[in-house]
Amino acid sequence: MRTVWLNGEFVPETEAKVPIFDRALLFGQGVYEVTPVIDGRYCNWQYHGARLERSKALSRIHDETDWPAVIAGLIERNELAEGRVYLQITGGAPADRDFLSPLEPVPANRFAFTQEAALVDIPKAQTGLKVMLHPEGRWALRSAKTTQLLYAVLAKEAARDAGFDDAWFVEDGMITEQTAANAHIIDARGVLVSHPVDHSVLPGVTRICTLEIARAMGLEVEERAFTPEELFAAREAFVSAAGSLVLPVSEVDGRPIGNGGPGVLTSEIRKRYVEQLRSA
Repeated sequence: MRTVWLNGEFVPETEAKVPIFDRALLFGQGVYEVTPVIDGRYCNWQYHGARLERSKALSRIHDETDWPAVIAGLIERNELAEGRVYLQITGGAPADRDFLSPLEPVPANRFAFTQEAALVDIPKAQTGLKVMLHPEGRWALRSAKTTQLLYAVLAKEAARDAGFDDAWFVEDGMITEQTAANAHIIDARGVLVSHPVDHSVLPGVTRICTLEIARAMGLEVEERAFTPEELFAAREAFVSAAGSLVLPVSEVDGRPIGNGGPGVLTSEIRKRYVEQLRSA
C-alpha cells in the first residue's frame, strides 16, 4: 500500500483524510506542486520551490513545511524509481463555510503523495501528441498554480471525446498554453517561440530549463505570443511540463505540424533535458 504524507505524518493512503470544510474543497483556495522523479531522485526543486512560494503568496496561504525532506521521505518509503511527487497546501479548515477567511488564521492542510509513471520511455515521445485548439476560458490569473482546474479538466475531456490527446488554449486569437503544460513552436525560421510569462500562462519550471537548453543549442528564442496560423506553419511544436518533461506535438485539429511526427530539435531538447535531470 502506498504511503502518503499528511500534516506532518507518513500514513497509509487509506488513512489520510481532509475535513469537508477545507477551503481548497469549498473555494479552490489551495496550491500544489509536482516534481518529476527520475532514477529515484526528485528534480528541479529550486524552481518548483520558488514557484510554490509565489503561488502561496498569491493565494494568501501560509506554510513553512520542509518539503524537500517530505519528498525524499515519500520517495524512500514508496521505493519510487520514476514518476512524480505531488504536494498540496490548502487554506485550512475553519469551523464552517464562509467566503472570508477567519481573522485568526487556521492551519493549512498539507499533504503529498507519489505516483509511479514512465517519464523517459513514453511512446508519445516517438509519435508526437495529437492536440486540438480550444477557446480559452479559464480564470484570468493563471500564473499561480492553484487547484482551480475545472476548465482544464473540461477541456481535456472535450479533447478526449473528440479523439485528441489534449488541447491548446486560444485567447484573443493567440495561443496561450496547453491545459496543464506550456506550449512552444519552432517557427519557419528555426526560432523557438514561447508565450511570455505573465498572468496568461503558468510560469513552468520545465519551460525555464527548456529555453535554457534551446539557447545552449544555439537556437534563437522569442518569448512572445503566437497565433494558430504560426502554429500551423511551424516546423515543430512541443509542450513542456514537470509531469511529462518535453513532448512533441505532431498534429493540431487534424492538421500535421511539420513532418507530422516528432521534430529533430524537439527530440534533441527532450534528450538533453532527460540527461540534465539524470546528472543533476
